[in-house]
Amino acid sequence: MRWTELESNQPRLAELGRDRLLGPGVVLVGTVRRDGTPRISPVEPWIMAGDLWLSMMWGSTKAKDLGRDPRVLVHSVITGRDGSEGEFKVRGQARGEDDESVQRQYAEEVAAGLGWRPEPGRFHLFAVDISDVTFVRYVEATGDQFVTRWPAGREFVRRGTGATTVGDPEPHQDLLRPTTES
Repeated sequence: MRWTELESNQPRLAELGRDRLLGPGVVLVGTVRRDGTPRISPVEPWIMAGDLWLSMMWGSTKAKDLGRDPRVLVHSVITGRDGSEGEFKVRGQARGEDDESVQRQYAEEVAAGLGWRPEPGRFHLFAVDISDVTFVRYVEATGDQFVTRWPAGREFVRRGTGATTVGDPEPHQDLLRPTTES
């Protein structure tokens, strides 16, 4: 799935994703290292031409990871321990983009939007083919955990039952359009 499909099918979730991923200007990206262990790296995300894009320094180990194994997790940054801002997660496959015209368009948009200009052909550029989007937020006062998943189309709350425990999922409607509208 492309980002544009998320915007068309679930605009509220996509808007939240733009805010949580692009707002801070950096995300955490999980890749799989050569030895099979996870690697977490900061990356600047961008949305262009209907796709979520990740650029990486030329020859970086995280880019090499994606060249070997394209599985990727894009995770919003968390700035407080209470969890109220929520965690926005995108799982999928990274698709490398070597076309210089696409890299040039990306460089122009990033220069206008972020104030720095990557040099086409001198950075790695990946579009994320999205398989799953998850948003999780917490209410510290109650310990409740609210979860939204797409394209599974599931939303639920797990009520806090203790300082470190939650109960079984209960139906909850918040971000997703009802399935009859999708």
